Amino acid sequence: MKLFHSPASPFVRKVVVLLHELDKADEVELAGVTSTAFSSDEGLAASNPLAKLPALVRDNGTTLYDSRVITAFLNDLYGGKMYPSGTSRWETLTLEATGDGIMDCAVSMAYEMRLRPEEMQYGDWIEAQWAKVARAISVLNARWMSHLSGPIDMGHISVACALSYVDFRHGARNWQAGNDALAAWHAGFDSRASMQATRPPAG
Repeated sequence: MKLFHSPASPFVRKVVVLLHELDKADEVELAGVTSTAFSSDEGLAASNPLAKLPALVRDNGTTLYDSRVITAFLNDLYGGKMYPSGTSRWETLTLEATGDGIMDCAVSMAYEMRLRPEEMQYGDWIEAQWAKVARAISVLNARWMSHLSGPIDMGHISVACALSYVDFRHGARNWQAGNDALAAWHAGFDSRASMQATRPPAG
């Protein structure tokens, strides 16, 4: 199988962290792409009409896309336990969606600040996206530490990759302030081999 890949994408990182946690990182080829918000990689677009990362080309030639679709597929394929059954499944899915939502907002902020000329950037829109990120982080700290302190699942991976991306692109915002429990949890999770192996390059 082949995974269209960019090391700076938190959505791609989420998939690759899962592969490491399942001890299957060597089973999937990472295919680097050069897509930008203004120009799509031709190979990626041929496999995923949205030309968005990540996209997983399976051995039969068909492609899966959207990180949640890919992680669910890989978890089932390799017999993982990252999506528990029963009522806890819905907690895991909600936590994963929260992490993914933080990624969405943080990536949108990065696009606005990195791709638009400064005089064209919409400051109020950037702050509105940050308000969503900050609110979600506050709720994670207040309501989700019990789950995050339990056995690892896709919720843990999504939240960890989201918080690491906020550090990567928006570190000056200091999300850790006032969120001590979540910050301590993230520091511990970030030390896992899967997170260290997928750390994006600086810049």
